[in-house]
Amino acid sequence: MSALADRSGQEPARRGRLRISYATLKRGVLWLLTACSGLALIEPSPYEVVFLLALFVFALTGIRFSQKLLPLALLLLLYNIGGTFSLIPWMDDAAAVRFTAVSVYLMITAVFLAGIMAEDPLGRLETLRSGYLFAAWGAGLAGILGYFDIAGLGSVFTLYGRASGTFKDPNVLGPFLVLPIVYLLHHVLIGRLGLMRGLLLMSVPLVALFLTFSRGAWGNLVGATLLMIALTFLTAPNAAGRTRIVALTLAALGLVSVALLFALSFENIRSVFEVRASLVQEYDGGVTGRFGNQLRSIPLLLDEPNGFGPLRFRWLFPEDPHNVYINAFASYGWLGGFSWLALMAATCLVGWRLVFQRSARQGHVIVLWSVLFITILQGMQIDTDHWRHMYLMLGLVWGLAALPVAPQAAPQPRSLRTTT
Repeated sequence: MSALADRSGQEPARRGRLRISYATLKRGVLWLLTACSGLALIEPSPYEVVFLLALFVFALTGIRFSQKLLPLALLLLLYNIGGTFSLIPWMDDAAAVRFTAVSVYLMITAVFLAGIMAEDPLGRLETLRSGYLFAAWGAGLAGILGYFDIAGLGSVFTLYGRASGTFKDPNVLGPFLVLPIVYLLHHVLIGRLGLMRGLLLMSVPLVALFLTFSRGAWGNLVGATLLMIALTFLTAPNAAGRTRIVALTLAALGLVSVALLFALSFENIRSVFEVRASLVQEYDGGVTGRFGNQLRSIPLLLDEPNGFGPLRFRWLFPEDPHNVYINAFASYGWLGGFSWLALMAATCLVGWRLVFQRSARQGHVIVLWSVLFITILQGMQIDTDHWRHMYLMLGLVWGLAALPVAPQAAPQPRSLRTTT
């Protein structure tokens, strides 16, 4: 018998030999995948290495792809084919080649994550969530230490006086932290976590997100939280559950408001907050500002079927477009641009239909879709097409949508639940 236990999960017949089931091995590599997803200061990042390991493990032990995933795979493929055509005139530009290669890699991760939901979806979702929370604490703690320049870490974990943690950009660290925060709040609302314990677990990611001073991240968190609360309220099984959701939401809001007021009592934090809280920054407005450049690029893109080329927008305008939809046409051409628009539209159709399906997975779906939908909208003001967690959520939502609807087990009264 091999060192791995058989698929039936039977106890090993011999003693003294370590045996690991296939399910445990798969969950372990998935936990490691999201646990290292918060370390993005180096390239290639540990996430890329672990993903190759996960791909290898699942290829050996089996992975199934539903035909329902064809739209996801096809639209991502067309998107990247457009990017390849757009790259051809710029093959001597190493940065452009790397940009296109990363897009192809992220396509593979999304399709892979969608495929693995075919088996043990609840177990794998919980594993991915646990690893993600670990990563959020690591990245968030680094951001906090850097912001306050503890042990001289400010030069490593901050950018322009804002917490960037283990990411290169505060505007990426902030949105990365949204998903675990919303997950923890959802667990509080449904009674899986107590209020104080939940707030304690989300404290470091929440503080770090605030210290990124990223307007997009703040908006993402507020929008995703409100949507999650609304969906959780609408899908609550009874009036008692809805009352609990309202009461805990108000309590959490009060505690967070007190914490915010305390943070703003410090002059150095309040001064940056007042500047960053403005909806339109100095570099946003005007004909040559960010929004003006986006509008001026549209007539030019209508004359360029292959777009400007990967990363070439910044050569025609002062900076990158900071709009994933404009960037799709600029860096991936018409084929890539229309494919991305179609993918986002199809994902919205799939996500909104999935979120109201009663199943044991509905809680996960509500959280994932709340964050993913707001992230799709956030693409109007930032380039989200190379965010690893964006493709994580994209793949999981499509993978869950491909599953048959399983009835949700009725929750047992608390007094009848057993502990292990």
